[in-house]
Amino acid sequence: MHLPTAPQAVLIDLAGVLHIDDQPIPGAVEALRTLRASALPLRFLTNTTRSPRRRIVANLHQMGFAIAPQEIQTAVHATRHLVEQRRLHPHYLVHPDIADEIGSSHAHPDAVVLGDAGHHFTYAALNEAFRLLMQGLPLIVMARNRYFKEKDGLTLDMGAFVAGLEYSSGVTAEVVGKPAAPFFLSALDELGVAPQDAVLIGDDLSDDIGGAQAAGIPGLLVRTGKFRPADEAQSRLKPAAIVDDFAAAVARLLGG
Repeated sequence: MHLPTAPQAVLIDLAGVLHIDDQPIPGAVEALRTLRASALPLRFLTNTTRSPRRRIVANLHQMGFAIAPQEIQTAVHATRHLVEQRRLHPHYLVHPDIADEIGSSHAHPDAVVLGDAGHHFTYAALNEAFRLLMQGLPLIVMARNRYFKEKDGLTLDMGAFVAGLEYSSGVTAEVVGKPAAPFFLSALDELGVAPQDAVLIGDDLSDDIGGAQAAGIPGLLVRTGKFRPADEAQSRLKPAAIVDDFAAAVARLLGG
C-alpha cells in the first residue's frame, strides 16, 4: 500500500509517536506545529484506557502539544458509544480513573467490558469476569495491545489478560479500539475523507499499521515507542514507509 501523493487527512497515534510517558519525543512538538500549518485535518488516536480524555489533553498541553479534546479518538469513548448503541448493562473491569467516563458496573450484567486495569488486574477481579463469561456473557475489550513503552522500558499491556480470559472461557473477545477497522474509519467519517486519501502515523506495526491498512488506510511506521528493529525484517506486513520519528514522518508527507 502506497502513501497518497496529496493526503487529505492524517491520523496520528499518541503514545510512542508524539510522546513517551510525560516526555515529548524530540522534534515532535515543532513537527506538529508544521503539520498544523499545512491545514490538513488531523485526528489523534489512542488505545490508552487508564486515563480519562481530560487528563490526556492536560498532559499533552503540558508537553507543549496544541491538541483539542474533540480531535482525540479514544478506545474508552468508542467503547462507551458501542455500549450505549447496543443498550448493554456491562460488568466493567477497568482502571478506576476512567470509571466516571465509562460508567459503573450493573448488578445484573449482560456483557463483560475490559479495559487496561493495570494493578487492578487482580486474580479476584479476573476470576469474577471469567465466571460471568462462563455464564454466556459476551466479552468486549477496549484493546488487546501486547505492550507499551514507558520511560523505564516496555510494559505489559492488557492483551495478555484478554488472551487469558479467552483461553479459559472459550469466548472470543470483540475489540473496539485499534486494530478494529471501525475505530479508524469513524475518525475519517467525521472528516469526510476516504481511507485511501488518508495516512496513519504509528509506532505499533500490528495494531497501528496493520489495523489501518486492513481498513484501507496507508500506514507510516516510526522508529520510536514500540518499534522494534525486527519490524523492518518481517515480510508479513509492510508499512507504506518507515521513518525515524514523527518529525521525519511530517517531512515525508509535506515534502511529497
